[in-house]
Amino acid sequence: MKAAIIGAGSLGQSIAKGLLKNKVVSSLYLTKRNTNSIADFNAYDEVVLTSDNEEAVKNSDILIFAVQPRHLEQILKNLKPLLNENHVIITVITGFSIEKIEAIIGVDRFIIRSMPNTAAAVGQSMTCLSPNTKGKEKIALAKTIFNSLGQSLEIPEDQLQAATVICASGIAFWMRLIRATTQGAIQLGFEADEAHKLAMQTCFGAASLLKESGNHPEAEIDRVTTPGGCTIEGLNEMEHQGLSSSLIKGINKSFDKINQIKN
Repeated sequence: MKAAIIGAGSLGQSIAKGLLKNKVVSSLYLTKRNTNSIADFNAYDEVVLTSDNEEAVKNSDILIFAVQPRHLEQILKNLKPLLNENHVIITVITGFSIEKIEAIIGVDRFIIRSMPNTAAAVGQSMTCLSPNTKGKEKIALAKTIFNSLGQSLEIPEDQLQAATVICASGIAFWMRLIRATTQGAIQLGFEADEAHKLAMQTCFGAASLLKESGNHPEAEIDRVTTPGGCTIEGLNEMEHQGLSSSLIKGINKSFDKINQIKN
């Protein structure tokens, strides 16, 4: 599989690391204005670094666009003459609709909007995919790519904004919860590195329990709460202070903001 990531910023680099780690691609072009900032990728034989998007397109079949939304329209216009019937165009860009992409390069293209997160770098991304009509023919290919970076789910395009909040912004939300747990552990007397390890592994364990068991979170909560115990005491205090409410409100605020970005 010959792929190119047009715009190797933070998310583009995370995707690249996942693709390389899992040996999904035979060649991978990474484009950026200043390739010095991604020079570490020169360590991979299958990687070519370039500031020339045209070179990347000419030598690739899968084109993953990870540029800023305001730049995508002009980039697509510049590259349109180089696109052929076999190119699969995948974007990881918030707020740039399939309709708008089709208006630039045509409806007869394999177009798939995707929203992975930075956990792609370690093979743990949750990626949502939305294809155009033609792109449905390549959705299995897109799933192969993104399942190598974690898990993927095909959803209607009108749910992609919400998925971005839960899956992409969600990484930051969970990081903040882990940080808060770490701070609590330090207050209880642990050294900072110990507290971080305790919080991080416990979070990972909680997610793993749900993933492996298929249980609802409350079922696992019930397993560790006893009448009059310390767990229920802590949970009730967190709820009195608005833990769940604050998280839900934050998610909705993020959703309101993302909907201000025009499709």
